Amino acid sequence: MKKILPILLLFMLSACVSETDFYRLRSEVDELRRASETAKTEVDNLKETTAGTVKEDSFTAVRESQAEVTSRLSDLSGGLNDLRGRFEENRYFVEKTFKEYTAESDLLRAQINSLESNMKMLKDRMSAIESTSKQNEAVGGQQGPSTQGEGTGPKDESAKPVASQEKKDQDERTKAYDTALQVFKDKKYKESRAKFEAFIKDYPKSDLADNAQFWIAETYYAEKNYEDAILAYEALLKKYPDSKKTSSAMLKQASAFIDIGDAKTGKIILKKLVEKYPDSKDAELARKKLTEVDKKKSKKK
Repeated sequence: MKKILPILLLFMLSACVSETDFYRLRSEVDELRRASETAKTEVDNLKETTAGTVKEDSFTAVRESQAEVTSRLSDLSGGLNDLRGRFEENRYFVEKTFKEYTAESDLLRAQINSLESNMKMLKDRMSAIESTSKQNEAVGGQQGPSTQGEGTGPKDESAKPVASQEKKDQDERTKAYDTALQVFKDKKYKESRAKFEAFIKDYPKSDLADNAQFWIAETYYAEKNYEDAILAYEALLKKYPDSKKTSSAMLKQASAFIDIGDAKTGKIILKKLVEKYPDSKDAELARKKLTEVDKKKSKKK
């Protein structure tokens, strides 16, 4: 019994020591756990604070980058709109120019076709007039010898009857010419033209034949039949190149060309008139006409 008691005391003492150490250790563990929790809380707080700061900095950087991109996009968009505006303006100008060129080209083509047609018609009429003139000359040539033959027959007439006949013929020619001219002054152009044509046919060698041809042209001009007037003036210029009516015929022929819209040909004739008859009254009128044509051309431009 005495031996067992010490052993029990020793065991109890050992048990007390172990329980004390256990509570001490558990207390230290709890303290460490609390410290760990505190540290963890601080670390979490630190992480949260740091994360927020990084996130805000990132947002700020993103915002700044986005603002820069937006600004560049705005600049690019403005430049693009400017280029688009210039492109539209250039395209409009090109289309407008093309349309104007096309319209002008069509107009010029139509004018050329009209001029070619008019020239062909003028040539045909000129040929007809020349043919008629040749026939008239042939008729006049036949009448001349017959008259001469009558004067040189076997019966020799005295000089007085011959002179009397010539005077009579001269009076008839003058009367026929004056009558045709008076009808023209009365503005009966068609009738006057017929009388002047008859005069040239009846008296082709008369010194008034060139004047008669001029008045034939004038009847056409007065009727505003400018194409026939051009041909009639041309007949005078070719058949009677030394006529006193040449400069007047050139002036009126040029006016007729201008009246039908062929100012270019009209100007050529006017310049030729001024060059050939520089001191004439018709040359002075031609210079004024040239000035008027140039002014009209400038106004159209």
